[in-house]
Amino acid sequence: MRMLVVGAGSVGGYFGGMLAKAGRDVTFLVRPNRARQLEAGLTIVDRDGEHVIPVRTISAGMGAGAFDVVFLSVKAFQLAGAMGDFAPYVGDDTIILPILNGMKHMDVLRERFGATHVIGGVARVAASLDEAGKVLDQGIFHDLIYGEWNGGKSSRIMALDAFLTHAAFDARLSSEIEREMWEKWAQLAGLGAITCLMHADTRQIALAEGGRAFMEAMFHEVMRAISDAWRPLPDRFQSQTLDWLTNTQSALTSSMYRDMQIPGRRLESDEIIGDLLKRAGGTIGTFPLLSAVFTRLKIHENRQESA
Repeated sequence: MRMLVVGAGSVGGYFGGMLAKAGRDVTFLVRPNRARQLEAGLTIVDRDGEHVIPVRTISAGMGAGAFDVVFLSVKAFQLAGAMGDFAPYVGDDTIILPILNGMKHMDVLRERFGATHVIGGVARVAASLDEAGKVLDQGIFHDLIYGEWNGGKSSRIMALDAFLTHAAFDARLSSEIEREMWEKWAQLAGLGAITCLMHADTRQIALAEGGRAFMEAMFHEVMRAISDAWRPLPDRFQSQTLDWLTNTQSALTSSMYRDMQIPGRRLESDEIIGDLLKRAGGTIGTFPLLSAVFTRLKIHENRQESA
């Protein structure tokens, strides 16, 4: 099996790099600047030190034929450009495995390539990219979850499962990938909404007067939006996630909140908050807290554009 990794940032770099290290046939589709950074290998830094992994790269337009799987790990707002870059490498039997946030990308990819090409995916890894292009792995969790939309065990998904397992991260084939994607979205939206509106980490918010009550109200509003947009998530998941958000022993921040601290950094506000409101048919009257978050994010984006 041949895999094309589109997006050699922290997430794509980590999973693609670990697969390459395990001897899998992996190629990275990258921009010229990133290709230069990877000439000497892809570097992953973890608690055991630096690991330099030789990797194969191509740039858009280079001939490489069709790949068996496209591992798509770009930011949501980069999707349109990325599709144009990797489209020539999609053959009749190519699987597209996206690990973007939210659900909007599934609609876009299905419309462009057809629903049969696209499967579901969720990635959880605490990693970042430094200025030199090294992947900094915090070593907290390394989860990659994937599955056919109908939950079936097709020959292609079993072949992909064999390709992804035993590569030093936790790979898992799911028969309920749609639910797992909605759960990931719930966590992203909940954490993002809470930290972006309050401009603080979860510990600071939970310890402030009225903070925990606000967090609970925001989370319940996210759950209600998901119920309206899709279906209710399991009670156990809701309880565990709320405990995770309000645990005063942890100081959590969302990637969207961290992006707000970096001048010029784009946010995934439309995909994480805006699209959830849209799918739920939300208004300021029905989802006041989520609507306030979305407006707050748009104010930030407008300031960035005018700066």
